[in-house]
Amino acid sequence: MIIVKALYDYISIPLDKKIKKIYISVLVISLNFYNQEIVAQSPSIPSLGTPNELAPKITPKTPTEPLPLPPPDRLFNLQNPQTPQTPSDSQIPRHSNSELIVVNKFEVIGSSIFSDRELENITNPYTNKPISIVELFQVRTKITELYLERGYITSGAYLPEQDLQTGTVKIQIVEGGLDRIKVIGLNRLNAGYIQSRIAIATGKPLNRNRLLEALRLLQINPLIESISANLSPSWEAGLNDLEIKVTEASTFNLPITFDNSRAPSVGSERRQIQLIEANLTGLGDRLSLSYGNTDGSHAFDASYTIPFNPYNGTIGLSLGTSSSNVIESPFNILDIASNSRNYELTIRQPILQNTAQDLALGLTLSHRQSSASLLGGLIPFPALGADDNGQTKVTALRFFQEYVQRSAEEVFAVRSQLSLGLNALGSTINDLSPDSRFLAWRGQTQYLRLLAPQTLLLLRADLQLSDRPLLSQEQISLGGQDNLRGYRQDALLSDNGLVLSAEVRIPILQIPDINGLLQVVPFCDFGTVWNQRANTNPDPSTLVSVGMGLRFQMSDRLTIRLDLGLPLSRISAEKRTLQENGIYFSISANPF
Repeated sequence: MIIVKALYDYISIPLDKKIKKIYISVLVISLNFYNQEIVAQSPSIPSLGTPNELAPKITPKTPTEPLPLPPPDRLFNLQNPQTPQTPSDSQIPRHSNSELIVVNKFEVIGSSIFSDRELENITNPYTNKPISIVELFQVRTKITELYLERGYITSGAYLPEQDLQTGTVKIQIVEGGLDRIKVIGLNRLNAGYIQSRIAIATGKPLNRNRLLEALRLLQINPLIESISANLSPSWEAGLNDLEIKVTEASTFNLPITFDNSRAPSVGSERRQIQLIEANLTGLGDRLSLSYGNTDGSHAFDASYTIPFNPYNGTIGLSLGTSSSNVIESPFNILDIASNSRNYELTIRQPILQNTAQDLALGLTLSHRQSSASLLGGLIPFPALGADDNGQTKVTALRFFQEYVQRSAEEVFAVRSQLSLGLNALGSTINDLSPDSRFLAWRGQTQYLRLLAPQTLLLLRADLQLSDRPLLSQEQISLGGQDNLRGYRQDALLSDNGLVLSAEVRIPILQIPDINGLLQVVPFCDFGTVWNQRANTNPDPSTLVSVGMGLRFQMSDRLTIRLDLGLPLSRISAEKRTLQENGIYFSISANPF
């Protein structure tokens, strides 16, 4: 009410310029205590987000329920692959089994896989003693079996034509490979996308285990519905042809969402529509466009990501723009408006990737601009760290690491991000207030465990540490449907914070006809925050809640979520919206 009174006095009472400045100062000081209310809705973009609604924000994706991989024989069939059987074998002199020879040394030629020691373990028992021709061929067979045991199904050994009476016997190794990789069944996906990912796993010598792993990685690729491969002999000795049959998955999605996950200051009820094409040009490139609004805000986001190597390295560009007006009484009378723009360039490269685990490194260059004003733009909003025009600009280099470990029963995911604020691209630089120069680390982890059929345990943790006071765009928040249920969105904002959450999803109803599942979800959330300057810590600084939710999912077409959070910590807040009373809902439909 101090703000409203100061505003009315300023507008209605004739004052000279000096007194007007005093009233404006009172207004500015008062508004600084309400800084977090100048928030505008904006949807997520693919990076760790900021708690301030002026900038896009991301919630770590919940790992999907572990799914079993198909058995190897469904992915890979052998049709008598060609192993190195050559006419040279028949040219060995035909001695009878009773005729013996003495081999002083075996010379194994052409092996790039096994060391001399490994091969000598096979050949040494047959040296320096009389052996038959049958035993001589057993040596060759055992070397071939060693290759087969290690998965080298198209490699082996043979005895070339030679004089066996010299005391030295040569064994030639032929390490087989692929002649051609043929892909059938494709519609829009480029054949090179499949061939390049198979080729890196099928170098000479061809290994069945590596090939199976490559097929399994493609099987869990969201662009592919199913995949199988047949290996058959080629016309060239020692080589084989690989035919891969692919059924493409649907890559177009149009999710429509209605929820109350936004701050009440701009309207908590959000409507959003998103267009996603995961294979825009056939190269596995992804385009995402989204528009969302509340009663007081509008936001548009776009992103494009394209792979640049067969190891699933990607480069992506994203941008977003949003505008908002504070509609929450009594502050709506101040006509507080804000605008923001966000740009990000991200490169991401997996360095370890198989069906059990992924490890990826990435680098993001981000630039975010925001501005806010009062009275329809007449007065710049004096947010902490903003310049005289009410603007803040943050440029940052963000180095992130992502690790996922999965099995049939559990998924464990970790994301670490180190953000370095830069004095670049016109960034906000202040002498005392927070600005674009900062160092902050954020770590997020999630653990999903399948306790029983359709019964899941989900544990989450989120920690942020900074080296100095941060602009609100970079702070961590407590409160909302995604990190601390029972409190309004962004109830607390601080430089540092820790959020812990646990929930269990228990099935209570299944509807097989529509592939529907209803789960009850008891949960417990905890969060604590602190600032670099202790005297500015919020009070309270720790929030705890418990609650119960319902979650209904019908395949991937419809997801309905309803949560009731009971706050266990006292915090001063209005109770005018469902969100402020601890009730959250979300309806997401995907017609395609």
